[in-house]
Amino acid sequence: MSNYTQIKLYALLLAASLFLIAQPASATKRVALVLGNATYQNAPLLPNPANDAGAIAATLRAAGFDVVDSRLNLAATDMKRALRDFADQARDADIALVYYAGHGIEIDGTNYLIPTDARLERDTDIYDEAFSLDRVLMAIEPARQLRVVIVDACRNNPFADTMKRTVASRSISRGLARVEPTVSNTLIAFAAKAGLTALDGNSQNSPYAAALVKYIAKPGLDLRRAFGFVRDDVLQATGNRQEPYVYGSLGGEDVALVPAPKAVEPAPAAANPQSEVRRDYELALQLNNKAALGVFLTQHPDGYYASLAKLQLNQIEAEEARVAATEKARQAQQQQARLASEGALRAEQEKAAADLKAAEDARIAAERTKLAAQQQAADAERKRTTSEGSISAALTRNKAAVENSTTMSPPPAAVAAQSDTDTKVAALSTGPQQADPARADIPQADLARLVQSELSRVGCFTSAVDGEWNAASQRSLSLFNRHAGTKFDAKLASLDALDAIKLKSSRVCPLVCERGYKANGDQCSKITCAEGSFLNDDNECEKRRGKKPVANRNTGERPARADRPTRERFAPAAEAPAPRRQATAKGSSGSIYCDQHLCRQVNRGCRLEYRGGGGPGGNTGNVEVCN
Repeated sequence: MSNYTQIKLYALLLAASLFLIAQPASATKRVALVLGNATYQNAPLLPNPANDAGAIAATLRAAGFDVVDSRLNLAATDMKRALRDFADQARDADIALVYYAGHGIEIDGTNYLIPTDARLERDTDIYDEAFSLDRVLMAIEPARQLRVVIVDACRNNPFADTMKRTVASRSISRGLARVEPTVSNTLIAFAAKAGLTALDGNSQNSPYAAALVKYIAKPGLDLRRAFGFVRDDVLQATGNRQEPYVYGSLGGEDVALVPAPKAVEPAPAAANPQSEVRRDYELALQLNNKAALGVFLTQHPDGYYASLAKLQLNQIEAEEARVAATEKARQAQQQQARLASEGALRAEQEKAAADLKAAEDARIAAERTKLAAQQQAADAERKRTTSEGSISAALTRNKAAVENSTTMSPPPAAVAAQSDTDTKVAALSTGPQQADPARADIPQADLARLVQSELSRVGCFTSAVDGEWNAASQRSLSLFNRHAGTKFDAKLASLDALDAIKLKSSRVCPLVCERGYKANGDQCSKITCAEGSFLNDDNECEKRRGKKPVANRNTGERPARADRPTRERFAPAAEAPAPRRQATAKGSSGSIYCDQHLCRQVNRGCRLEYRGGGGPGGNTGNVEVCN
């Protein structure tokens, strides 16, 4: 086959794909508010709401919603502001949708959504610290055609055990209460039937959120049928333990969140069965989670794009395995440090050390597996985008020849769709790993809070985790850069910095303790010096030196001069006299006589007599007497 013939075939295939993906512009304005509360301050952490909210937001954006406002981990004031802002968006909208994932409780037949800073010490606190479902319905009421509220909050009440009842007859039930909307063309969807609880599941997304991603934005699918398919999938995934439920009613016409595209009949020779598979794969790639890729492989289990999807799925699973191995290594390190600080038996410490080594080896192996899977997926995507780009370049170079050989020209809508497709392909090939839309929607305050939390875990941040990226947070990230060898911009919190800090399984910044304390693992323990030692200026124990005896002529052990006997007071000094010149005599008695000038032997026949005084040096003392 000649190059010219190949180019003609490529042109026909690409034109067919552009005809299939071309959709008419819709004048219907659609807006959505997506809320996910996971990190509660006074209740256990929820594993999936942040992931679920990110997946729903990405699905609605891909479906062409005009506004998708996605917010995570909202306190009461932030939640109030989000509802107020969205009410303004819904005033001139045709379709308004609110999705909420997090804690929700029912008191006296009214359903409430719980902000992350709620305490709920008493049952009456619900009116001040939470938001009723009626408040959400008021925010979307101005929408002209359709109002939808999806509540993925049918979990156990985490405050039930500690909440005080002010009135004994007030009812607090499991799950959420049945509700009937008062405004027509309004649907309220619960993850579980009234009075029952929903399951979080064992994957990245809850069974309910995974089913919503699969059906909610399917073009042309009536919303009631979409929720029916969601119900069937959730019942199957949970073994009939969880049954989603929908309240409200619609008219007789089909109502779809995403309108069905106009059917465009392509030329017979331009049929391309792979175009639909490619579009489904690119949508799953944009969502970039296990649920979306699993749905794609269920619909398209074989072929080129199925192989690409499996590589992307292997990459996600390798990352999950790496996170699990890192956590296990961290726990093993803490166990070893705890046994060492408690002075455990040598055998226990040796076992802990062996467990730590095994956990570290597993972590390193998981890191390598993750990098290999990431590289394989990146290489495959690079080859795919390069191949599609070469086709587009060949069409551009031989545009004249293609136009002459083609019996019909594509309409302007197809040309616009081609430009949009090229933009999507370029966006998908900007890096070795696809961007996660759920992560891109994280507000800056929540991102700062996550980075602060991770910096605190590795010992670089000691202030309160409040989401304010202030001078203390910037110093902490600079300290991490210095000890970890990274070069992140400390002026702002970024996803790259968050990922790099998460890779550290143990303390990075050294522990700094106050005077009188020393670092012991991840804690400061008080320094206790042994008896006879003291804490010096270097924060170390130093042996105390004994005092040297000091001569003191007036000590109590020596009697005062006035109390000494007379003979002792006037006796010659006991100290040896200063060296003097000695005179020698031929005849001497063998005694020595000293005066103030010199010492000599007493002459033979003479003797010494004591006449009183202080001895030599001018006093009388001993004198020589000769007969």
